[in-house]
Amino acid sequence: MLQDWIQKGYKYSQNPIFRRFTGKAGALLSKPMKIGLLLTTAYNKLVDVNRPENGFLQLREVMMTFMRMVRAYMRGDYRDISRKSMLIGVAVLLYLVTPLDIIPDFIPVFGLMDDISLMAWFVDAFSKEITKYREWEVQTSYENIGRF
Repeated sequence: MLQDWIQKGYKYSQNPIFRRFTGKAGALLSKPMKIGLLLTTAYNKLVDVNRPENGFLQLREVMMTFMRMVRAYMRGDYRDISRKSMLIGVAVLLYLVTPLDIIPDFIPVFGLMDDISLMAWFVDAFSKEITKYREWEVQTSYENIGRF
């Protein structure tokens, strides 16, 4: 089942609508205040969505780790990630917080399917980057103080 989500997410990542988010992500990476707002919005969306499915909880945890990575990247504390990976990850966050996307979020049940699929694809495709960051967090005893 997870492979199905990953395949759908990959398909969504090739969609022209998602490509627009990648372009916006590039502009945001030079604006720490806007990245902070994006992280706060994405955090609130992930925390507010209360799904009992184990797979969603795992995706949520990895996305929360990625958000910590973005925060550390913007502070200049962590730079061991390619710009392309950072752009795609920020584009996924933008997509997540935008209610009007490939399948609009206000459509019951189906509205979050594209968001979850895209997150699953991102987690699968960039798991090495996320694992590397988690190891860095532990080795450096890095703490992100406060909420997003």
